[in-house]
Amino acid sequence: LGPRMESLPEAILIRILASIPAVDLVLACRLVCCQWKNLVDGAALWILKCQQEGLTGAESQENAENWQNFYFLSKKRKNLIKNPCGKEDLQHWGEVENGGDGWKIEELPGDFGKEFPSEEVHKYFVTSYEWCRKAQVIDLRAEGYWEELMDTTQPKVVVRDWYAGRSDAGCLYELCVKLLSENEDVLAEYKSETIAIPQDNDANWTEISHTFSNYGPGVRFVRFEHGGQDTLFWKGWYGVRVTNSSVTVEP
Repeated sequence: LGPRMESLPEAILIRILASIPAVDLVLACRLVCCQWKNLVDGAALWILKCQQEGLTGAESQENAENWQNFYFLSKKRKNLIKNPCGKEDLQHWGEVENGGDGWKIEELPGDFGKEFPSEEVHKYFVTSYEWCRKAQVIDLRAEGYWEELMDTTQPKVVVRDWYAGRSDAGCLYELCVKLLSENEDVLAEYKSETIAIPQDNDANWTEISHTFSNYGPGVRFVRFEHGGQDTLFWKGWYGVRVTNSSVTVEP
């Protein structure tokens, strides 16, 4: 018989473990013996996995208390907003308020509009002559962000949205994002001012963003709401345009 795994130098054992999928490390390998548990719970194994998989930013995380969480958060990073650019009409957007002629989806750049900075975005939502609002509630546990992670690590919750006006019409825009508990109590909130775009504007797309951190334990949902209207009360769709909304959980 060859040498037993326990007799291998720790550096070699870490290299072997680093080739195993992360979920198996946590759910299975950790339970094998005390030595494996200590390695899976330690930093060296996860630093190696981050390096092997090119997870950038890891180098700057020398003071990261938990490399395992850094690894999982980096791997899972994705936009939690569904249908952010109107590809699926208004699907996934709830609590929709259709003031005036209601929400409409249009192709970029649209009348009196500009192209979006990213070529991947082809459509936008546009508001009418009375307030139009729409919201999405993200269930963090359903997306794979477990309770201990949210309560102890409290990873950053980064919110972004893009808005623009038509160059021939003035409009208003608002963004409101809330971090909610199990019972949907508000634990943290970001509300933009009501942003006014004048008539005869340049129609450029503008990004608005906010980062939640140190928000305390108990966050289970994120509620994202935005909306606006035109300021000329013209029939049709002359209000603010929005697209490429995102909510990401980041290390």
